[in-house]
Amino acid sequence: MTITAVLFDFSGTLFRIESAASWLRAGLDELGLTLPDAEFTRTARALHDSGALPGGTTAHVTVPDHLAALMAVRDVDASRHRAAYTGLAREVALPDERLYDVLYERHMRPAAWHPYPDTREVLAGLRERGVPVAVVSNIGWDPRPVFVEHGLDAYVDAYVLSYRYGVTKPDPRLFEAACEALGVAPRSALMVGDDRHADAGAAALGCALHFVDHLPPDERPDGLRPVLDLVRGERVG
Repeated sequence: MTITAVLFDFSGTLFRIESAASWLRAGLDELGLTLPDAEFTRTARALHDSGALPGGTTAHVTVPDHLAALMAVRDVDASRHRAAYTGLAREVALPDERLYDVLYERHMRPAAWHPYPDTREVLAGLRERGVPVAVVSNIGWDPRPVFVEHGLDAYVDAYVLSYRYGVTKPDPRLFEAACEALGVAPRSALMVGDDRHADAGAAALGCALHFVDHLPPDERPDGLRPVLDLVRGERVG
């Protein structure tokens, strides 16, 4: 099978959200608030443990019963995404009620996201070879400003975002929509992601799969580079 297009997940694959401590610090700074060092450390840890930071790792999280149904559909639309994550944040006592909304807004800003060390190299390499790229993400907001701010939007041909379709990965319809947007047959596409359940939904259409680990950027310097070895394209120029 010849791979002629690549579909990428967003969070944990191309980009990584900032740490809970950085997230909390930014929220406090925006409101002109401070916390004693020990309290700051406890609060950041509690936010991390609650899963309140969208885009963060969730394997360690036990969702409270009263939020479980909402979390299950959080990426179906923007309002449920906000309600789910602010609900998790409210499981943690914060020094100012305004912080819950400020923190949610913060996670959608480009400054909160960092590309993996090899993201630019791989996306640019695919573009050089004439290989189209789509981002397929379970998400409740539009991440395109993140790509624009980091100078990577020019390498992405289509964005297929769950909240705009009302369904989430592993539903094959999202991967099918991405392939249609790129004008390729699913059997000619490679899906690259960090979620071995959600992203594996592309296999139902015949897409090839490549998985990366959802790690901090300094712990995963070259997880995307194998993609260039898997893809065959025509060089431009």
